[in-house]
Amino acid sequence: MSSKAEESRKYLDPKTLVKIARLDLVARLVVEGFITGLHQSPYHGFSVEFAEHREYVPGDDLRHLDWKVYGRSDRYYIKQYEEETNLHATILLDTSESMRYKSDDAPCSKFEYGCFVTASLAHMILGQQDSISLGLFDDEVTKFIPPSSHPSHLKNILHQLNDTKPREKTDLGSVFEAMAERVRKKGLVIIVSDLFGDVEATIRGLRHFRHRRHELILFHVLDKAELEFPFNTMTRFEGLEGMDKVTLNPRSLRRAYLDEFEAFVKDIRRACRKSRIDYVQLHSSMPLDVALTSYLATRSERSKLS
Repeated sequence: MSSKAEESRKYLDPKTLVKIARLDLVARLVVEGFITGLHQSPYHGFSVEFAEHREYVPGDDLRHLDWKVYGRSDRYYIKQYEEETNLHATILLDTSESMRYKSDDAPCSKFEYGCFVTASLAHMILGQQDSISLGLFDDEVTKFIPPSSHPSHLKNILHQLNDTKPREKTDLGSVFEAMAERVRKKGLVIIVSDLFGDVEATIRGLRHFRHRRHELILFHVLDKAELEFPFNTMTRFEGLEGMDKVTLNPRSLRRAYLDEFEAFVKDIRRACRKSRIDYVQLHSSMPLDVALTSYLATRSERSKLS
């Protein structure tokens, strides 16, 4: 890694990001960081789509040969792609109280991390000259910023993120079903949430987006403590979204908690796989460029194999 890349990367650690008051600066740093992380790989963000095949002619890039078609027809065809300049993306950010959680060792809350993700993706999508809208929700959609591709639109999104504080309970299923109907134009829907709620209702809501022919990316934002349950001594747990406070010995329930949590994640992953929804798990201690680089590189490779 070059010294310049190393220098920029230190600003992408969540511990540093929470100290930067301006989300526009956070977004720029993160986007520049994960584009640097992709090096020279073919990077097309979210807008590349497979267009059609055409017969191979000498001089064509052999990397775009479709070997599946060759296997069926014994003829060489090239896969062509096109940049969709009218992509419409909608980002839905969970602002319910559970997103406020921050363990002792975490650099930021899940909501703050979700804001970093949202700001970074908005910055990137608008940089592609595509349009984006933003929906904030708890048990209902509390704020919706209509789509725009104008560069100044980013200021509106960042202003709203800065002014929002997590509160209230959530109702993922009903929110997703309502938004699937509200966003009428087929496009890309990006959900940023901890997904805490009724799993069956959540899955029904996600499927509703697919039924409306939206492409869906699910960024599952968690705290590392929720994944690992590292508590060893008598601990006072404070419930969020109306749950009670309780003091207990966590060792006695660690295995049961981890089994339950793993089953919850497994159910969500399985549903996403069946419905062809991209599932990306993040935790609030992850450097954002690492998380986004990994996902976008995988997405780029997958699009070439389509």
